[in-house]
Amino acid sequence: MLSVELHTHSSLSHDGRDPIELLLAQAQAVGLDALAITDHDEIEASRRAAELAPEYDLVGIVGMEITCDAGHVLGLGIEEAVPPGLSFGETLDRIREQGGLAVVPHPFQESRHGVLEHISKDELADADAIEVYNSRLLTGRSNRQAERFARRRGLPMTAGSDAHIAEMVGQAVTKVDTDEHSVDAILDAVRKGETTVEGERTPWRISFRQAAGGAKRRVVSRLGNFWSE
Repeated sequence: MLSVELHTHSSLSHDGRDPIELLLAQAQAVGLDALAITDHDEIEASRRAAELAPEYDLVGIVGMEITCDAGHVLGLGIEEAVPPGLSFGETLDRIREQGGLAVVPHPFQESRHGVLEHISKDELADADAIEVYNSRLLTGRSNRQAERFARRRGLPMTAGSDAHIAEMVGQAVTKVDTDEHSVDAILDAVRKGETTVEGERTPWRISFRQAAGGAKRRVVSRLGNFWSE
């Protein structure tokens, strides 16, 4: 079994704080086997992290968190950015056209761009996998809903720390049933549902600090854009 972190954010995300080197170092320190950096509508940091990952004894999975018109979708194992603003179905198609894996994070939490506010459960079931444990939920209710849904529909299940600071990398991991240290082997095992999930909730004070830091960075970015116009 490999321990894989499938949902993290670097400083390239509008709400991320730390450079990829810190995320990679944390992943190595907590004994992970693979790491995906999934920045919001950005892929460059993830590509660079995948290149550097072997220096940290890790498999680097290129990915991103895509903002479709229904909410957020993780695209894993892709090489080119999928544009935001597409429909849920088109977003899944674009990910799969690249041979990637389409995972829906926190689908039942509308306040964090969960897709179920805008699509049906039948549409959600078209995803390749469902994130059933997200560390940044304030209560476990949405995670339990996601797990019950995935089990009823026979969908593969993943976990993710949704880390926006390096210290939280590895807070939730997907245990993948393969001995092969490669992106293809890991994603194939996820597709087949050969996974278990483990995790702990992000402490509320850290979730608050991450959210506040993200809001501050967005304001600074918008002010910078305003003054440059």
